[in-house]
Amino acid sequence: MSFSGNVKEELSRSLSPARHCQIAELAALLSICGSISIDSGNRYRLKIHTENQAVARKVFTLIEKTFNIDADISIRKNMTKKSVVYAVIVRHHVDALRILQAAKLIDEPKRAFDEVRVANPIVVQQTCCRRAFIRGAFLAAGSMSDPAKSYHFEIVCGAEAMAVQIQKLICSFSMDAKIVPRKKSYVVYLKEGSQIVDILNVMEAHVSLMELDNVRILKEMRNTVKRKENCETANINKTVSAAVRQMENITYLRDTIGFEKLPEGLEEVALARLSHPDASLKELGEILSPPVGKSGVNHRLRKLEELAEKVKQEQGGSGL
Repeated sequence: MSFSGNVKEELSRSLSPARHCQIAELAALLSICGSISIDSGNRYRLKIHTENQAVARKVFTLIEKTFNIDADISIRKNMTKKSVVYAVIVRHHVDALRILQAAKLIDEPKRAFDEVRVANPIVVQQTCCRRAFIRGAFLAAGSMSDPAKSYHFEIVCGAEAMAVQIQKLICSFSMDAKIVPRKKSYVVYLKEGSQIVDILNVMEAHVSLMELDNVRILKEMRNTVKRKENCETANINKTVSAAVRQMENITYLRDTIGFEKLPEGLEEVALARLSHPDASLKELGEILSPPVGKSGVNHRLRKLEELAEKVKQEQGGSGL
């Protein structure tokens, strides 16, 4: 199962103890993947459809525990897409009406909806209910990428008003949710790893949160090691380039003016570098007699470089 599937499985098995939170979670599920129909006798029927078995189980449980209503479940297989669609159905008018009124999803009698779009703000007044609503919205139409590959959380909404409402609810927990159009839908999303951790905490998916934290720690360790390796490689390249340049300058001075015209200290360093092209500054200093520190060796090598440049200019830029 994918990481996103694991999160939904975890959320589907938990149930808020407070009835108002149960209603808020169910309101989100109804708002995003629910539909209301009304027949010629003005009787309501309610249907919530999903392709996720765990989500269907959660909807059924919420209806049963919150309202003491036994809903029906239908399963339809799509052989072309090789998918299964689950539908939780409340067929009795009185039961459907009780649920819709409790969730504040109807505001006048005998009004029919093909799709429910936006939840009433009264349902999400309390912080705990906002958590429950976001949880329900994610169960209805949310997904997350594998954190080992990238950080991405999204909830797909059929209406812009629904997306804006979910965005505001997420941002109320100090996160920076964005909205982007995608075909005929609107997607509320988060991208940063720290905010993915926060949203899992808001939805109370604590097991998934710990799993994500473990992945983040491992990725950060790998990135730290990689940065260190890159830094060491850069330093090695820098050292090698400097040694090559030093060898070229010293060879040029030897072949033009000769070492006998160099001060004793510079001549000693030049000979040491030619004899030990791969040695570090510290190692070169230890070869000299008496030994010289790294800064002293570096100073002498710079003097040799300056002298080589001066000789080249005096000789019209000719050199190796």
